[in-house]
Amino acid sequence: MSIDSHDAYIAAAPEQFRSVLGQLRAQLSRALPDAIEVVKYGMPGFQIRETIIAGYAAFSKQCGLYVDPAAIAVHADEIASLKLKATKTGVTFSASKPIAADLVEKLATSSRSNKGL
Repeated sequence: MSIDSHDAYIAAAPEQFRSVLGQLRAQLSRALPDAIEVVKYGMPGFQIRETIIAGYAAFSKQCGLYVDPAAIAVHADEIASLKLKATKTGVTFSASKPIAADLVEKLATSSRSNKGL
């Protein structure tokens, strides 16, 4: 099955993550109002010009928000203080403890500025 839209991706995600993914999509949309929604490499993302600024995904046990590595580094203390797990390019979270809206906005805008857009 080919996932070609954010709606299709969210609908196909594990049920416990669908509302969290919908909220994350809306938060990213507000933080990046001029970005277009794309699906690349099977993952929904927000693109400005030819550059992906942020993406998100659902897995069997968690979800992830993926941004520029520098955005993760800049906000590492806040991510840690919220007891979220960070990798070099993303923050993972569960349906029961979703990522805070203000952190989503900070990560998205920081990722954008780090990419020079």
